[in-house]
Amino acid sequence: MSTALIECVKRYTERQTEQRVAQTGPFMTAIDGMAVLRSDHKKNPSHLIMRPALCVVVQGAKWSTFGDRRYDYRAGQALVVSVEMPAFSRVVQASPAEPFLAVVIEFDVAAMRDVMASLDAPLKSQTTPGRGVFVADFEGPLSDCVLRLMRLLDTPEAIPIVAPLIRKEMCYWLLSGPQGHEVARVVLGSGHVQRVVSAIHTLRDQFTQTVRIEELAAVAQMSPSAFHKQFKALTSMTPLQYQKQMRLLEARHMMAAGDANAEVAAYQVGYESPSQFSREYARMFGAPPKRDIATLKAG
Repeated sequence: MSTALIECVKRYTERQTEQRVAQTGPFMTAIDGMAVLRSDHKKNPSHLIMRPALCVVVQGAKWSTFGDRRYDYRAGQALVVSVEMPAFSRVVQASPAEPFLAVVIEFDVAAMRDVMASLDAPLKSQTTPGRGVFVADFEGPLSDCVLRLMRLLDTPEAIPIVAPLIRKEMCYWLLSGPQGHEVARVVLGSGHVQRVVSAIHTLRDQFTQTVRIEELAAVAQMSPSAFHKQFKALTSMTPLQYQKQMRLLEARHMMAAGDANAEVAAYQVGYESPSQFSREYARMFGAPPKRDIATLKAG
């Protein structure tokens, strides 16, 4: 990764920290759908929900786990996420002298479709889903696009006009690069892929409700067994695991915000038994709700 990009991202985070004394990130930028991450130390693993985006590592290293698959990525690489999914992540290379730095850019699917239609030899996304997450090299023209987006933050009046052009250029380099077919498949999936993604959106939007696998399979227009297989291939987890993690993450958010205690949060996210909720919560976060939230707030 270029020294210019490292310095640009580092200066931006330092300015943000100076302006918001207690803020350490993520830093939401003036460019819609773009955020900057910084960590001066290795971090304990954290649970989060990742949206479809590129997570470009500028300096340092990190890993993220989706279901039963782990992805390691470092400077010069990007994690490509195609579907909103719960994940487990950790910064593994960072120090005050060389902090972990990353730029997260959400996908502009409309712009990507426009670019894809304009290619001399249009890509055809595959109809069978591969993994909904992969690691891609992110250097050369793509790195230069990120640098120009970061520099654009110094001239906010130009952002509405110039930022969409740079993001469209990024779409071109992504689709015309060696992993263009993979990008097209996971971001612009058609056929079976798109129907499985529609079912994932249904599960995401209704995660507090009891959803039968047959209902999700019907959304995907597949048999239950075929849908289960395709869902696992795309997300690295079963529909039940996806729903459980979404429920527990939402409950944790509610309790950390002070909106509910453990029992209320359990019922609101769809659990019928607070004791089952506490067991599964402790299994996921390493401590029962009350102790975990106390630790979270203290940190």
